[in-house]
Amino acid sequence: MPDRALINLGYLVASALFILGIKGLTHPRTAVRGNRLGALGMLIAIIVTLFDREILTAEPQSWMMLAVGLSVGAAIGATLALRVQMTAMPQMVALLNGFGGGASVLVAGAAFLDTDPALVTVQVASATAASGIIGAVTFWGSLVAFDKLQEWLLPGRPVQVPGRQITSAVLLVVALALGGLLVQDPQATWAYVALVVVASVLGVTVTLPIGGADMPVAIALLNSYSGLAGAATGFVLNNNVLIIAGTLVGASGFILTQIMCRAMNRSLANVLTGAIAAGTAASADDVYGGRVKSTSAEEVAMLFDTARRVVFVPGYGLAVSQAQHAVRDLAALLEARGIEVEFAIHPVAGRMPGHMNVLLAEADISYDKLREMDEINPSFEQTDVVVVVGANDVVNPLARTDPKSPIAGMPILDVDKARTVVVVKRSLSPGFAGIPNPLFAADNTLMLFDDAKKALTELVAAVKEAAA
Repeated sequence: MPDRALINLGYLVASALFILGIKGLTHPRTAVRGNRLGALGMLIAIIVTLFDREILTAEPQSWMMLAVGLSVGAAIGATLALRVQMTAMPQMVALLNGFGGGASVLVAGAAFLDTDPALVTVQVASATAASGIIGAVTFWGSLVAFDKLQEWLLPGRPVQVPGRQITSAVLLVVALALGGLLVQDPQATWAYVALVVVASVLGVTVTLPIGGADMPVAIALLNSYSGLAGAATGFVLNNNVLIIAGTLVGASGFILTQIMCRAMNRSLANVLTGAIAAGTAASADDVYGGRVKSTSAEEVAMLFDTARRVVFVPGYGLAVSQAQHAVRDLAALLEARGIEVEFAIHPVAGRMPGHMNVLLAEADISYDKLREMDEINPSFEQTDVVVVVGANDVVNPLARTDPKSPIAGMPILDVDKARTVVVVKRSLSPGFAGIPNPLFAADNTLMLFDDAKKALTELVAAVKEAAA
């Protein structure tokens, strides 16, 4: 029998590392260290649990199984980390959320079925039901989110199902009723299977109506669900570290969901019920007709000749084009000429919070040059040139001016207030919200139609030529 004091000490160290890891993830400078601390905490938790449950014995086979399990898991994780593109991170996070939810359903169910019904307490039965419901919703909801982002079987746009809110409410009530039955009669193991099936359908019905623009909010919420399912499973297994880790993930995911809802002016209640509303907007012909002005790299280089302050606004297009190194080179050239250069970061730019921070960090762009939306918005009126690279909805003035727009009220970067705006974009195609952007037809806006990496590389060459 392992020493209980050492087991508890191991769990305590793992829990402390989880907390320090999450704290480190709150800032780009400490994010890598935070990630490593969290991973170390998970490794300690796994090893301590193996000793606690006497899974590891003196038999060499048990150590061999551990080595194989760690090797296979590490190989899969490393492969995903190296091969998955930055633009596909939301899909990967959705899958990881789904794995967490599915694991909770299976582990809690197996532990419940393996326990003598006469020994099942109300706490264990309640936690098993909670794990089954939340875990099943997380698993199937995450799979739907993954597919909508990949657009393999489902479209990225919202899929409206008639009576979906009533259907979802009925499914939730039925799942809770089955959970109550399981608590009253632990021998009714069929109720667990039934509630998992009902919750699985619920996970699909609440995720289908969510469109691609709102999917980051849904993924953050599913992340929170995944943590809660893990915490519930911790109560089933009477495992303190799983309860703590699951609670931390659930709380941090919920806080992130609230932050994203505020950044997109969404109602959390609507997100929780899958009832994110759609709005209306003018047609592209009405907005752009004859008013869009295109430009070239040479003309933009001439704008830089007289500029004293330039702000870059990175977006999803920059990530797709992998143009972070090109924008770094251009920024360095401008700074060498005495121009003040900063980067404006919208909270939901790209497809996930922090997406742009990570992307720019890959190119060794100093964190000191990154400015959050609230910090940089007041300075746009004093900015000579704003270069928008692949961003769309986060700079759309309709959010301020059209109360019927799908993005009405969403806080945006006020780039339209700068003296000149250069938009680097392949075409006038809409962003995730699917609406035209009047910024592209504004009097102070020039459109540089091209791939982001190619356009920025040409800008670097044009600036160098102008300075020669």
